[in-house]
Amino acid sequence: MDEVSRNNLPEGLLRDVENYLNITWSDQETDKKISGIIAGGMIYLNDKYGGAADYTVDGAPRTLLMEYCRYARDEALDVFENNYMSLILSMQNNRKVAAYDTMESTGAAQP
Repeated sequence: MDEVSRNNLPEGLLRDVENYLNITWSDQETDKKISGIIAGGMIYLNDKYGGAADYTVDGAPRTLLMEYCRYARDEALDVFENNYMSLILSMQNNRKVAAYDTMESTGAAQP
């Protein structure tokens, strides 16, 4: 996905987030609001991740996105980063280790 916006979320992500948030009804305004929260969360987390994370598979990026959406819906984003700093740092570290492993296995020059 090139650019993140509420209009081009990964297939099924809106429904997954709404399910996580126990939103059992369906209406356009709720979908629009949650889609905006998801897009904002993806942009925020991609910045922390250092690239585009995959939010469609289980793992730290998806967990953080679900929690980001929960905090945003509950108007508590001011404490999200403090509460999830260890998971954010773990996500960053795992990405860097995977990039290093790829670089080592391909014999690419180190930066």
